[in-house]
Amino acid sequence: MTITNKCDAGPQRQDVHSIDNKRGYQVALSVQGWVFGVASDEPILLGAELAGVELPNSCRNGTCRTCLCQMKQGSVCYRVEWPGVSAEEKADGWILPCVAYATADLVLDVPAALRV
Repeated sequence: MTITNKCDAGPQRQDVHSIDNKRGYQVALSVQGWVFGVASDEPILLGAELAGVELPNSCRNGTCRTCLCQMKQGSVCYRVEWPGVSAEEKADGWILPCVAYATADLVLDVPAALRV
């Protein structure tokens, strides 16, 4: 499990597609058993919404922490220097999907996620 503060614009995977046919990674929600695709150039929250999954959210800029959830597997990066997650929380796998970008397939624990 890896969380980095700088996103590397590396190549996108060819085998996973989000709802809008962009290439990306698979995101599995462990509680619900749902899986959706997210492009590497879109925040996880946006990929979820495009797939018809509603994750808790409010500010969409990494400050309010409404979307805070735990990453059980995978890796993400942030394009903002100051995501509202402490170093200790990052070490425990807590991420902010509104500003986090997948850099690998993910397993997230988001009990409040809904289908829309």
